Amino acid sequence: QVQLVESGGGLVQTGGSLRLSCAASGSFNSINSMGWYRQAPGKERELVARVESGTITYANSMKGRSAISRDSAKNTVDLQMNSLRPDDTARYVCNADATYADGRLRRNFWGQGTQVTVSS
Repeated sequence: QVQLVESGGGLVQTGGSLRLSCAASGSFNSINSMGWYRQAPGKERELVARVESGTITYANSMKGRSAISRDSAKNTVDLQMNSLRPDDTARYVCNADATYADGRLRRNFWGQGTQVTVSS
Protein backbone atom coordinates (compact mmCIF):
# COMPACT_ATOMS: atom_id res chain seq x y z
CA GLN A 1 0.00 0.00 0.00
CA VAL A 2 0.90 3.61 -0.48
CA GLN A 3 -0.26 6.14 2.05
CA LEU A 4 -0.69 9.65 0.74
CA VAL A 5 -1.08 12.57 3.10
CA GLU A 6 -2.06 15.96 1.75
CA SER A 7 -1.80 19.38 3.31
CA GLY A 8 -2.11 23.00 2.36
CA GLY A 9 -5.74 23.47 1.42
CA GLY A 10 -7.89 26.24 2.78
CA LEU A 11 -9.98 29.29 2.05
CA VAL A 12 -8.58 31.95 -0.23
CA GLN A 13 -10.00 34.96 -2.06
CA THR A 14 -10.20 35.21 -5.82
CA GLY A 15 -6.77 35.94 -7.21
CA GLY A 16 -5.01 34.38 -4.26
CA SER A 17 -2.53 31.53 -4.09
CA LEU A 18 -2.23 28.22 -2.31
CA ARG A 19 0.44 25.57 -2.15
CA LEU A 20 -0.61 21.97 -1.71
CA SER A 21 1.76 19.27 -0.55
CA CYS A 22 1.52 15.50 -0.63
CA ALA A 23 3.84 12.95 0.96
CA ALA A 24 3.87 9.27 0.10
CA SER A 25 4.89 6.50 2.45
CA GLY A 26 4.63 2.74 2.51
CA SER A 27 6.41 -0.47 1.63
CA PHE A 28 7.04 0.22 -2.03
CA ASN A 29 10.28 0.18 -4.02
CA SER A 30 9.66 3.39 -5.89
CA ILE A 31 7.02 5.92 -6.78
CA ASN A 32 6.53 6.05 -10.53
CA SER A 33 4.25 9.04 -10.76
CA MET A 34 2.51 11.53 -8.55
CA GLY A 35 -0.13 14.07 -9.27
CA TRP A 36 -3.13 16.04 -8.20
CA TYR A 37 -6.77 15.64 -9.14
CA ARG A 38 -9.79 17.57 -7.98
CA GLN A 39 -13.47 16.98 -7.59
CA ALA A 40 -16.11 19.61 -7.11
CA PRO A 41 -19.62 18.79 -5.85
CA GLY A 42 -21.71 17.29 -8.61
CA LYS A 43 -18.76 16.99 -10.97
CA GLU A 44 -16.43 14.22 -11.99
CA ARG A 45 -12.89 13.97 -10.72
CA GLU A 46 -10.47 15.69 -13.08
CA LEU A 47 -6.74 15.94 -13.50
CA VAL A 48 -5.07 19.09 -12.24
CA ALA A 49 -1.42 18.25 -12.80
CA ARG A 50 0.75 15.16 -12.88
CA VAL A 51 4.43 14.20 -13.05
CA GLU A 52 5.27 10.86 -14.63
CA SER A 53 8.74 9.78 -15.78
CA GLY A 54 9.79 13.39 -15.93
CA THR A 55 6.83 14.44 -18.02
CA ILE A 56 4.51 17.05 -16.57
CA THR A 57 0.89 17.31 -17.62
CA TYR A 58 -1.45 20.14 -16.66
CA ALA A 59 -5.15 20.52 -17.15
CA ASN A 60 -5.84 23.26 -19.67
CA SER A 61 -7.63 25.24 -16.99
CA MET A 62 -4.52 25.26 -14.81
CA LYS A 63 -1.84 26.00 -17.39
CA GLY A 64 -0.08 29.23 -16.59
CA ARG A 65 -1.61 29.38 -13.14
CA SER A 66 -0.03 26.39 -11.46
CA ALA A 67 3.28 24.63 -11.07
CA ILE A 68 3.80 21.07 -9.92
CA SER A 69 7.08 19.93 -8.45
CA ARG A 70 8.17 16.54 -7.26
CA ASP A 71 10.95 15.49 -4.92
CA SER A 72 11.71 11.89 -5.83
CA ALA A 73 14.08 11.43 -2.90
CA LYS A 74 11.42 12.45 -0.41
CA ASN A 75 8.45 11.02 -2.32
CA THR A 76 6.61 14.29 -2.20
CA VAL A 77 4.77 16.39 -4.71
CA ASP A 78 3.77 20.02 -4.36
CA LEU A 79 1.28 22.03 -6.33
CA GLN A 80 1.56 25.81 -6.38
CA MET A 81 -1.66 27.42 -7.55
CA ASN A 82 -1.94 31.10 -8.36
CA SER A 83 -4.65 33.43 -9.60
CA LEU A 84 -7.26 31.18 -8.07
CA ARG A 85 -10.87 31.53 -9.14
CA PRO A 86 -14.15 30.41 -7.57
CA ASP A 87 -14.41 27.59 -10.12
CA ASP A 88 -11.19 26.16 -8.69
CA THR A 89 -13.14 25.31 -5.55
CA ALA A 90 -12.95 21.56 -5.06
CA ARG A 91 -11.45 18.79 -3.01
CA TYR A 92 -7.91 18.25 -4.23
CA VAL A 93 -6.68 14.70 -4.01
CA CYS A 94 -3.16 13.34 -4.36
CA ASN A 95 -2.57 10.33 -6.60
CA ALA A 96 0.40 8.01 -7.04
CA ASP A 97 1.54 4.88 -8.84
CA ALA A 98 4.19 2.69 -7.24
CA THR A 99 6.44 -0.24 -8.03
CA TYR A 100 6.84 -2.94 -5.43
CA ALA A 101 9.58 -5.43 -4.63
CA ASP A 102 7.98 -8.02 -6.92
CA GLY A 103 8.48 -5.62 -9.81
CA ARG A 104 4.83 -5.02 -10.41
CA LEU A 105 3.42 -1.58 -10.94
CA ARG A 106 0.36 -0.74 -8.92
CA ARG A 107 -1.66 2.25 -9.99
CA ASN A 108 -4.02 4.76 -8.50
CA PHE A 109 -3.38 5.13 -4.85
CA TRP A 110 -5.37 8.07 -3.51
CA GLY A 111 -5.11 10.32 -0.52
CA GLN A 112 -8.02 11.64 1.51
CA GLY A 113 -7.83 15.02 -0.13
CA THR A 114 -7.68 18.60 1.02
CA GLN A 115 -10.39 21.17 0.49
CA VAL A 116 -9.69 24.31 -1.51
CA THR A 117 -12.33 27.01 -1.41
CA VAL A 118 -12.00 30.19 -3.42
CA SER A 119 -14.34 33.01 -2.44
CA SER A 120 -15.51 35.65 -4.87
